[in-house]
Amino acid sequence: MNTLKELLHIDSVSGDESKMTDFLIRYTHKRMSSWKVTPEIYFGDDFHDCLLLKFGNPTTAVFAHIDTIGFMARYENQLVPVGGPEIIEGCYLVGMDSLGPIRCKLHTYEGAAYHDFGRPIERGTRLSFEQSIKIDEEFIEAAYLDNRLGIYNALQLCETLENGWVVFSTYEEHGGGSIPYLLNFIQKRAPIKQALISDITWVTDGVHHGEGVAISIRDKFIPRKKFLDKVIGLAEKSSIPFQLEVEAAGGSDGREIQFSPYAIDWCFIGAPEDHVHTPHEKVALKDLDAMIKMYQFLMKHL
Repeated sequence: MNTLKELLHIDSVSGDESKMTDFLIRYTHKRMSSWKVTPEIYFGDDFHDCLLLKFGNPTTAVFAHIDTIGFMARYENQLVPVGGPEIIEGCYLVGMDSLGPIRCKLHTYEGAAYHDFGRPIERGTRLSFEQSIKIDEEFIEAAYLDNRLGIYNALQLCETLENGWVVFSTYEEHGGGSIPYLLNFIQKRAPIKQALISDITWVTDGVHHGEGVAISIRDKFIPRKKFLDKVIGLAEKSSIPFQLEVEAAGGSDGREIQFSPYAIDWCFIGAPEDHVHTPHEKVALKDLDAMIKMYQFLMKHL
């Protein structure tokens, strides 16, 4: 859990993901000598703050977005949401501007968000939920499990992966935008035919804690049934606990894959969480374990 705890303490609000990218680059260089296959690594200005790892001869890619929701300082003491955070009266926000560290309370008035910091916060400063991690025998609770658990799952996959892309994308929580140029690079370098989205979904009336990783049949967008049948068929053979999700809302990097000019199948697979986009997101450890094992199984057999 030490790696996961490190991930949870890195600020990475959409558009400002460079600290997370730097961590992932350092982690990759430190760990890859012990991985089953040493990947080719791609990052830098041509990729903004994204990171791509190419293992062997891939036909499948795993995408995990590295950004989070948050807030941005506007004028006076106004805050503008980044992505879709829950605006919770009295919760603590943290950040940094050129004058120093910031810790303040979030206040609401007529649906708008404000802060109570003792001085003006520089315009454009990004603020995150203050982190508080709680882990017991059954659950992990913290801010930004979405999508720190997706990143953690992708890093665990790197330990055993022989063939495949592992892609850490940006901007997902606030409109997306990195997937088109990443796919363009991938399809020129080592093209893929299918993709898995390593992200976190919701606990709902049909998806529950402790019943396994959720394989999404649809959210707002609908993957191709032929590919879903293939994924679900393999999941059934794996003996790894999973549950099927059918929702009418929500989206992920899968949306941009579906809208791309490439005929790439995709499927969202992730552990379900409660209290989405709050400081107290909650995921069952059993479901996280199932998510990790399912990705390792699918990337071996797809």
